[in-house]
Amino acid sequence: MQDISSQLEQELNSPRMRTRRKFRALKDTAARRAIAVGGWSVIVAITLIFFYLLYEVMPLFKSATIKHDSSFELHEAARSSNILTMFTEEQNEIAALLTDSGQLLFVDAQNGESLSEQQLPLGDAQISSFKVKTPGNDTLLLGLSNGTAIAASTTFKVKFDEKGQRLGVEPSVTQLFSGKAIQLDPQQRALNYITEQESPDGKLLAALVDDGQVAMTLLRKKTNFITGEVQESLEPISFPSNTLYERLLIAPDHHYTFALRASGRLDVYDTRSLSNIQLMHTLALVEPGQRVTQMVFQLAQQSLLVGDSQGRITQFFMVRDEHNEQQLTKIRTLKLGDAPIKILEAEQRRKGFVAIDNTGRVGIFNTTAEKTAIDQPLLNNEPLLATLAPRASMLLVQDAQGVFQRYAIDNPHPETSMKSLWGKVWYEGYSEPQYTWQSSSASNEFEPKFSLTPLAFGTLKAAFYAMLLSVPLAVCGAMYTAYFMAPAVRRKIKPVIELMEALPTVILGFFAGLFLAPFMESHLPGVFAVLLILPLGIITFAFAWAQLPRPVRDFIPEGWHVVILIPLVIFLSWVSFSLSQPMELLFFQGDMRNWLSNDLGINFDQRNAMVVGFAMGFAVIPTIYSIAEDALFGVPKSLSHGSLALGATPWQTLVKVVLPTASPGIFSAVMIGMGRAVGETMIVLMATGNTPIMNANIFEGMRTLAANIAVEMGESALGSSHYRILFLAALVLFLFTFVVNTLADLVRQRLRKKYSTL
Repeated sequence: MQDISSQLEQELNSPRMRTRRKFRALKDTAARRAIAVGGWSVIVAITLIFFYLLYEVMPLFKSATIKHDSSFELHEAARSSNILTMFTEEQNEIAALLTDSGQLLFVDAQNGESLSEQQLPLGDAQISSFKVKTPGNDTLLLGLSNGTAIAASTTFKVKFDEKGQRLGVEPSVTQLFSGKAIQLDPQQRALNYITEQESPDGKLLAALVDDGQVAMTLLRKKTNFITGEVQESLEPISFPSNTLYERLLIAPDHHYTFALRASGRLDVYDTRSLSNIQLMHTLALVEPGQRVTQMVFQLAQQSLLVGDSQGRITQFFMVRDEHNEQQLTKIRTLKLGDAPIKILEAEQRRKGFVAIDNTGRVGIFNTTAEKTAIDQPLLNNEPLLATLAPRASMLLVQDAQGVFQRYAIDNPHPETSMKSLWGKVWYEGYSEPQYTWQSSSASNEFEPKFSLTPLAFGTLKAAFYAMLLSVPLAVCGAMYTAYFMAPAVRRKIKPVIELMEALPTVILGFFAGLFLAPFMESHLPGVFAVLLILPLGIITFAFAWAQLPRPVRDFIPEGWHVVILIPLVIFLSWVSFSLSQPMELLFFQGDMRNWLSNDLGINFDQRNAMVVGFAMGFAVIPTIYSIAEDALFGVPKSLSHGSLALGATPWQTLVKVVLPTASPGIFSAVMIGMGRAVGETMIVLMATGNTPIMNANIFEGMRTLAANIAVEMGESALGSSHYRILFLAALVLFLFTFVVNTLADLVRQRLRKKYSTL
């Protein structure tokens, strides 16, 4: 025996065995390090993804800035004139100044250097008023002291030399009204306030004369289609009120006319029919004791911005009331200090505006987001004039000493705030505040709607219906496969179900959108019949099977009952869909969809949450089934055998012993399946109407965060608010899955600790 032991020791310590042990230790060390590197690589990759998403999202919440850029004074001759109004072009290179003598001065917006001048044809009259600038309308309309009006348009064109080198911006002025003055007031009274609006019939001009009476004229235009000649004619409009007004604004297509009294009350007229103008209603814009200091249109000219003597700016627009009548409604109020608002100007490309009070305090706001981007004092005294550049990147202010102050503005994402992203917002044209996602439109006057709430709701809705179908089927299937099925059958069934996971989701989405959705619509009673008949039929068959004599039941070996269940399921499904049309004729007058819509008031879309539930549930089942089945099958046989030996039935053993022991793995399977459902893209994209609505109705569609990113990322402009909000949606998805997985792991560890003593 000692010789054998010595020989064995020599064999184990031989050079060949020592080499093999060293090589094995080397492989073990390499494997451990490779696994560690792989694990750390995954952690690093996920961390980098998180920080990259955060990098793209953070500019959305960056504060806006305004910085003094330069100051300048006009040349001696120009300083002797009184500047009535001014505006700039989108390159921020040229400022146009209108003097009281009718000169249009074009100066360098950086240093005030004179570039060119244009004298407007005033004749013997004086300028008594000019049109308040509105976004999207650069027409310079002047009211004169003799009751006439003239108009001009200014254009700015970038010039290049023969080599393509940029030379600068060249301004030009074009006389409108065929270069003639229009007699707006037949009595030749001075036009103290003037405004205009395009209409299908031409241009509607309105002015206030004397102490505030309204004079209105329609400039009709007719084009000769043969010669191309445009003929203009004046048609005086009779205004039905002698009330004295301070300000006058006309809505697009002259649907409404807003007339402001000195008391702060606003009269709203229906001017769609110019031959029958009617007063719709009157409302107070400010509280008693206050006064309206400014009233302008916002972009698209659907909203009124009203500045008052208490530093408030209030937004109004037309809303349909319970009688389906349009009412001018107060929507929201923003605050800039306590001093009266001196200057109020809307942005030309966004739903923002700049306000300056008579102390020189400047505020830049966005109405949709109800956001104050900038609120700080810039001047030490009351400003005379101010203008906001078309791109809202520059503010030019003339102070009380006549010096022009230029400020650079950096405000790239004013549309975003916690309220606009997650709260209800009252949008123009809506009857009430809503959660809405609508990121694009054919018009530049569109109000972007970036609410992520309907997208998050749609994500949870799709995941809920998918899990509602997949969890019971997958977990119950895993229980049967792992505990009751014969090993020979399990070896065939389990790989087939797991192979379903390899099916591309785009194929499932294609199948769901083109076949499953119309099939379910045309066999809607059959779908619900399947959900009722299938479980009842299986239970009935199981009861009948239990009543059969033992020799008959023993004909099917233990664990092979799935062989007869598969044809039973197919047969019951065929019966359910065969009964679909008779049930529809018997109970729903031949059309269940119309019955849902007309009798129950439930909207029905062909591609809806029910279709997504079936398609995405089918995609999630293999994931949950595979992990849950492994967890159940991995329960030590000694536990189940011991339970059976103590007299417990197989079902009691499954419920009381096997399921609690495997619960951490089953819970992990469900959470992983939920993560798969939340992040699913192609099925939701192809099997729903992609409508971002807040409705739990199973017969209506939805839009998820993942599908929205897939649809809109390609059309979003790089660096825009839309682009970064899509990254914010991706970050929300990332954080959601991270939080859910973390909580799932905590629960799993607690379950494992709780049942580890079994």
